[in-house]
Amino acid sequence: MIELDKTDDIWTVTLNRPDKANALTHDMLENLVDIAHSATDARGFILTGTGKVFSAGADLEAAKAGLATSDVWERLSTAIALMPCLTIAALNGTLAGGATGMVLACDLRIAVENAKFFYPVMKLGYLPQPSDPIRMSTLIGPARTKMILMAGQKIDAATALTYGLIDRIVDQDDLLPCAHALLADSAQADPGHVANIKGMID
Repeated sequence: MIELDKTDDIWTVTLNRPDKANALTHDMLENLVDIAHSATDARGFILTGTGKVFSAGADLEAAKAGLATSDVWERLSTAIALMPCLTIAALNGTLAGGATGMVLACDLRIAVENAKFFYPVMKLGYLPQPSDPIRMSTLIGPARTKMILMAGQKIDAATALTYGLIDRIVDQDDLLPCAHALLADSAQADPGHVANIKGMID
C-alpha cells in the first residue's frame, strides 16, 4: 500500500490504496516514518498518491481504535521536515485530515486542479497534531488557518494557491514531471550544499 521508487536517487513514495481513498493505517504510517528516516542519501523526495484522492487521512476503523490521536502522525511530519534534500508533495487529488501534516512538512506542494483541502478536527472533536497548526499558520497566516481548522472550511485548489497552502496547480499528466523538474537543480547539486541552503531557509 506504500510504494517506493528510488530511480536516479529521487525517492518517490506513493500511497496506493485508491479503493479506500488512500486512507492511512498505523502500519502504513510507520512504513512512511521508516522511509523518511532512511532517506539520508536521497537527492530528492516526492510524496504522491494513486487515484482521485491523495489521502482521506486516517482509516476510519483505525481512527476509532486510536490512530487519530496517535503520535505517529507527528513523528512522520517531523521526519519529513528534517530530511536534508528538497521534498515535494505532488497531490493527485484531495487532501484531508491527518494526512495534511506530512504534506505541510514538505518543502513544496503542487496539486491538480480538482484537489480539495479540509481538516475537520473541530467537527470530529480531535486536536490536530502539534506541528500542523504551526506549519499551516506559517504558510497561510493565522486567520486562514482558523478558517480551515476552526471554521471547518473546505477549500479548492485555486483558493489553496491564493492562500499559499500550495505552490502550483498542474494538470494530472504533468504532476510528476513537474515535481521532477522542480527537483532538477538540487538533485544535481552537492548534497551538503543543498542541506546548507535548506538550513538557512528553515
